[in-house]
Amino acid sequence: MRKRTLKRGLTGFWWFTLAFLYLPLAVVVLFSFNASNSAATFTGISLRWYGRLMGNEEILSAFANSMILAITSSVIALGIGCLIGYGMYRHRHRKLGWLIVLIYLPIVLPDIVFGISEMAFFVQIHRLTGLLQPGLVTMIIAHVTFQIPFVALIVYSRFVGLDPTLFEAAKDLYASPTKRVVHFMLPTIKPALISAFFLSFTLSVDDFVISFFTAGPESATLPIYIWGAIKKGVSPEINAIATLMIGAVAIAAIISLVFSRRRQA
Repeated sequence: MRKRTLKRGLTGFWWFTLAFLYLPLAVVVLFSFNASNSAATFTGISLRWYGRLMGNEEILSAFANSMILAITSSVIALGIGCLIGYGMYRHRHRKLGWLIVLIYLPIVLPDIVFGISEMAFFVQIHRLTGLLQPGLVTMIIAHVTFQIPFVALIVYSRFVGLDPTLFEAAKDLYASPTKRVVHFMLPTIKPALISAFFLSFTLSVDDFVISFFTAGPESATLPIYIWGAIKKGVSPEINAIATLMIGAVAIAAIISLVFSRRRQA
C-alpha cells in the first residue's frame, strides 16, 4: 500500500514538474495564433502574425544573422573541439588536471562575466589594431569559445568508450594515419560529432547575453531583437517568433538526442 501511494505521489510530482516547465511555452505558442493584438485575451485562431513575420525585414535579417552565427560557430567549434577531445584521449594518462579546468571554465563561468570579458578583449584589440570591430565576426569568435568545451567533452567521452585495442588493430592492418582517421575514427565517432554539432547549434541560437555584449549595430540576432521588441510590450508577433525558435531548438535537441542514443547503443 505504501509503495503504491509513493508511486502515485512520484507520478503526480512528475506530471506537475512537466506542467510547470512546459505550460508557459504552451501559452506562448497558443497566443502566437491569437486573432487579436492582445497578450491577455485569446479571441480566436489566426495566422496573421506569422504572415507579418514574413514581411518584416528586421526579423528576417535577425533570423539570417542567427543562422549564420549558429552554423558557422558550430562548424568551427566542431573542428577545434574534436581535435581537443582526441588530444585529451591520447594523453589521458598524463597529469592534465589544469587542462580539464581550462576546458570546464567557460561552461561554469556566468554568461554575463564571459560576455563582458569578451567585449573588453575585442574593444582593446580594435583600439590597438583596428581589427575585430563589433559584429558577426566577434560574435562568431565568442560563440566558438564557449561551444568548444561541450564538443571536446562529447568527443572525449566517445573515445573513452571505445576499446583501445581497436586503434592497435588499425595499425596492425598497416593503415596509414590518414586512412585510420577517414575509415576508422570518423565513422566511429560520427554520432558524437553530429550530437555535438546540434548541441552547439542549440546553444548558439538560444544565447542572448554573450551575443548582446559582442554584437554590432547591424548584427542583431533573434534573441537580441526580441529583447528590444518586448520593451514596447509582448505582442502576438513576438509570440510567433518565440514559437518558431522553440520549434527550431526542439528539433535540434531531438536530433541530438537521437544520435546520442545511437552512440550509446
